[in-house]
Amino acid sequence: MPEKNKTLWYAGGLHFECQQCGRCCSGPNQGYIWVTRPEIKFIADFLKIELGQLRQRYLRRVGLRTTIIEQPVTKDCIFLRRIDGQPAATQPHRGEKRCMIYPVRPSQCRAWPFWPDNLANTDAWNRATQKCGGINRGRLYSFEEIEKIKKSKKWWTNTGQTVG
Repeated sequence: MPEKNKTLWYAGGLHFECQQCGRCCSGPNQGYIWVTRPEIKFIADFLKIELGQLRQRYLRRVGLRTTIIEQPVTKDCIFLRRIDGQPAATQPHRGEKRCMIYPVRPSQCRAWPFWPDNLANTDAWNRATQKCGGINRGRLYSFEEIEKIKKSKKWWTNTGQTVG
């Protein structure tokens, strides 16, 4: 936790506008996409599959936590899929990838790019721009908004969705 008298480098806010490119969900490096029990239930309901089937096909345990699996070769999130196969008239960006669970994506995904690693310093933030073309573009997020996003772990409390 920073000292109270020390101003964080992003105190003036940061610009970000999601480009829906899927690069934040893509390899080449392996990582973890942590999900909570309520999020697992939301994903299963969204996909209209049983919890056991979701866990078997799309999740794995790492210690006491659960992560969404990645594509073995690309290290992309298993839910990041090409949108090919639809008529060109309805698909202006053929070959792009989209999140198949976007409405119920985990808190970790919702917090991008305001992750602690990206916010460590200006160099880290600027390194993140190499992966994400939406950083330093679009809407200005205030310091207070960024801190709220970083700490928000129960996104569903503001959506009317219920657990259970």
